[in-house]
Amino acid sequence: MVNQQNALDGIFHALADPTRRAVIGRLLKGAAPVKRLSEPFDMGLPAFMKHLTVLETSGLIHTEKRGRVRTCHLDAERLAAAEGWLSEQRAIWQGRTDRLAAFVESQSPQAAMPEQQ
Repeated sequence: MVNQQNALDGIFHALADPTRRAVIGRLLKGAAPVKRLSEPFDMGLPAFMKHLTVLETSGLIHTEKRGRVRTCHLDAERLAAAEGWLSEQRAIWQGRTDRLAAFVESQSPQAAMPEQQ
């Protein structure tokens, strides 16, 4: 459980940055070389590589190097782990709000008063 929590912490830390989310969004379309991934961003390659390191450390991406080209690949299972956690939280909160709505409706004045004919 602790390892799973630490993994989720790393994933959400990686996803907290808009640059890294944009990289993930691009990699959802398929693998891409680092140079192509870095093109839309107004930063130097060393700064961009720090973002990739965070993503790789979290397990969201992995890279492979062939010759001079480093290519990034998305690890969909790791992304699915975050999605699964969010789905669980959504279900918990949906249940809570449903129960609150039912309680509020049961306390409304119209619910307490019989219908007039």
